[in-house]
Amino acid sequence: MNIQLLDPHREFSNGYKVDVSRGERIGRVSSEWFSRPADERFLSLGELARAVRGRADRSRTRVVETAQIHVEADRGNPERLSLILPGAEAPVAPTHWSFGQLASQVGAPASYLRQLPAAIAGINLQYGLTSHRAEQIKTLETDDGRVELRAVTGPDYGRIFDHELVEAVQRIAGNGTGDTRWKVPGVLDWSTGVYNPRVDITRDTTTLYASDRDVFLFLVDDLNPIEAGRLRDGSPDLYFRGFYCWNSEVGAKTLGIASFYLRAVCQNRNLWGVENFEEITIRHSKYAASRFAHEAAPALLNFANSSPTPFVNGVKAARERIVAKTDEDRNEFLRRRGFSKAETSKIIDTVLTEEGRPPESIFDFVQGITAIARDKPHQDARLDLCGGRDDSRAAHGLYGLRGSHASGASLGRCPQRVSERALAYPESAHRDRVERHGQARCIRRRGGV
Repeated sequence: MNIQLLDPHREFSNGYKVDVSRGERIGRVSSEWFSRPADERFLSLGELARAVRGRADRSRTRVVETAQIHVEADRGNPERLSLILPGAEAPVAPTHWSFGQLASQVGAPASYLRQLPAAIAGINLQYGLTSHRAEQIKTLETDDGRVELRAVTGPDYGRIFDHELVEAVQRIAGNGTGDTRWKVPGVLDWSTGVYNPRVDITRDTTTLYASDRDVFLFLVDDLNPIEAGRLRDGSPDLYFRGFYCWNSEVGAKTLGIASFYLRAVCQNRNLWGVENFEEITIRHSKYAASRFAHEAAPALLNFANSSPTPFVNGVKAARERIVAKTDEDRNEFLRRRGFSKAETSKIIDTVLTEEGRPPESIFDFVQGITAIARDKPHQDARLDLCGGRDDSRAAHGLYGLRGSHASGASLGRCPQRVSERALAYPESAHRDRVERHGQARCIRRRGGV
């Protein structure tokens, strides 16, 4: 079996053939690409960093007493509502987002208040602020010609500014345009199956986004593909590394980083042939900034600088480990892991069709499970019977393509701990999942606004 790291100096300017029928399809980046207007698209990390850093430099944050906030409505402009904060020299204008946050803080329905004339909405909002039991809120005000109130959160909200995330990415990716190994991705040519990593960065192709509410970045190392085995026709099975990350300094979403290996990115910015997907998120709780500095930023740096060897070794081990030699073995292997009789039959038939032989190794079963997951139209349907996992995620857990914390290969768990327990002790693996889900619920219940 030929599993190797390709020569990083080898030229791939003309692209390389990939097989996107394997692995997962992830649409998160595509959703961002579809929804972003032109003024939220940036052509380089430098341009993006200057925009979000300048915004932060013009901002101030403080904690104020809600009873001291005065709501002001202009009779001459029934659509305009402003707030006079204690110690402020001039009124501040709430944005659509911060008005909703403020209304939520005082228990008022924001959608209803927006339908009222400003004077009436102001009376209701003023009453809520005066009688607000929490007493304090944290504001984020930005001077952009006029002072805007961009965010209203609880006093313990742990703000991580968007520029902090962008600058952390800059430390590993430079400008994000090819000056380092990390860059805006290329495009898959569906007619030939060739992925071209060299594509001009335009407003249509960029994957660097920022709005007044959030920031989102997606970069890949597609000029340095990794060969991990060969396809049925003898051609190399090529992957490359990628990650995306996001944040909202105004409380619209968490901070998060996802890392993975993938085979291609199409023009619509869907990720194809994804393996070893790992994700960490940080709620904007009181100590969020410390967690970002000590957990998220180092994890991103470790992934960027890590060797793909653990990933390749995981694929190699999965291909070499034979777990089923007979039809009875195959059925027992899948049924013990919670797949129904119909699903078991479909997984085996899928591998037989795609590979020309029945599944024998862990890798064979993974490909079959992932193919079944892709065919299910709804995410809720992609749950296996034993633990409530997405089938394709379950597949990845089977052969342990989850990197190594010690080597810095990913954001996630040690591969042997996951794969060996899932293979040898499916009941224990199920119990671990239940415990992790419980811990995640506890984490979500803690934290800030």
